[in-house]
Amino acid sequence: MDKTVQKRFFSPTFGNKPRYLLGRDEVISRLCEGLQTPPGSRERARLIIGQRGYGKTVALLELAEQARKAGYVVASPTIVSPALLDSVMEKLQKDSERFLKTGKKSVSGGSIGAFGFSAGLQFDRQDTESKTFAFRIDRFCEEMNRRRKSVLILIDEVQGGSEELKQLIIAYQELVGEGRDVAIVMAGLPAALSVVLNDKVLTFLNRAEKIMLEPLRIAEVEAFFRRAFREESIAVPDHLLQKAAEKTEGSPYMMQLIGYYLTLNATSDAKITDKVFKKAIAGAEKDFQNDICLTVLRSLSDRDVRFLREMSSMDEPALVADIAKGMGVSREYAQQYRRRLLDAGLIETVKRGEVRFAVPYLADYLRNTDAV
Repeated sequence: MDKTVQKRFFSPTFGNKPRYLLGRDEVISRLCEGLQTPPGSRERARLIIGQRGYGKTVALLELAEQARKAGYVVASPTIVSPALLDSVMEKLQKDSERFLKTGKKSVSGGSIGAFGFSAGLQFDRQDTESKTFAFRIDRFCEEMNRRRKSVLILIDEVQGGSEELKQLIIAYQELVGEGRDVAIVMAGLPAALSVVLNDKVLTFLNRAEKIMLEPLRIAEVEAFFRRAFREESIAVPDHLLQKAAEKTEGSPYMMQLIGYYLTLNATSDAKITDKVFKKAIAGAEKDFQNDICLTVLRSLSDRDVRFLREMSSMDEPALVADIAKGMGVSREYAQQYRRRLLDAGLIETVKRGEVRFAVPYLADYLRNTDAV
């Protein structure tokens, strides 16, 4: 059997853009439409919020591709790090080379032209060291706008407390104030973006439009599985297709894992039997729990994990009062952990006083392991 189906339809790795974007057409359309609005509009600053494995990076990569086709100069998705500002600047300069009519790539900042640019759009080392990021990106955007080119900055894995991210957001606000034709889209986990939005210095960011990535619809997942396996001549009974879709619980990453393992374990005559299905689901669950659940829990405090463990021992939805009782604390005390876990996107409110898990397989993982 041709195993290339794994690469064409199922590529369960982080940061990898699959061939088919399932259930995210509306999100991508909204993002692209925002780039068509006038400079300074609310739709030019977007926050993509979603759990691990929900396709945040994929959405940014697709937006970068669409924006380049529309003539934008794009800083491709940049992960928040101590080198964030330099990385954004370098990516913008590199992408701008598509619009240059000469091979000259580096020009001294203070000696040529009103903005330090000539044929190239790069600052030399002296300017990089002596000029602030805000100055350099303002001059870059002004020059690109003069050439009738818009600028798009894409930031991935937003982290609260990053000084470089704070400088970038402040610089963006100043660019908007100067009327530059620029847009920014950032993606991150609910808890990380909550920290950024609550920063008193970055209050303007609360005006940015928030786009929440929701779980995929099970019917869409089943239809995708059916199409993928049909095109690759892999025979999957209808009842197993339905079960496979349900097992994803709407997670794009789990969908990729299940599709990958079903393909990997198919029989020599390209069939998915009950035995193959059971083995594939076990492999997918193990990877998901190691990649997602364990990572999530390691970022929490002991009390946060204790709240979740108590919650996992109960039927869903669970009463916060019962969780507090199980923890041996007051309901008021338990409420602070409930709020933290809600902000982190790990649980969600069903109705007043009741919560349930928002991350697939997290409850199962907590029930079956003591490792965190």
